[in-house]
Amino acid sequence: MQVIRACEYTGTSPWDALSIERIDDATVRLHWTDKPYRWHVNDGPEVFAVLDGRVDMYVRTARGEQVLHLETGDIFHAEPGDEHVAHPLGEARVLVIERAGSD
Repeated sequence: MQVIRACEYTGTSPWDALSIERIDDATVRLHWTDKPYRWHVNDGPEVFAVLDGRVDMYVRTARGEQVLHLETGDIFHAEPGDEHVAHPLGEARVLVIERAGSD
């Protein structure tokens, strides 16, 4: 057993992750970042929970590009094939659950 205090975790570079668990084919990781990620598409579903900070999630749909404003406590769910990129507003800590080896 362990207690992880998300607000105390800081990586050495943007999107560093603390691996918490692997459940079957999925990973649970705590990420720290202060820089945007990159546009990507996952090969499986992704659950992205903001534990500390704020994140603007850019998504591309048939209607064009949209920005979803995520606050602490908000959860973003992407289906396989959903194109998206996270832009933290300052430092952010997010819990990501996704297929192991997913981008």
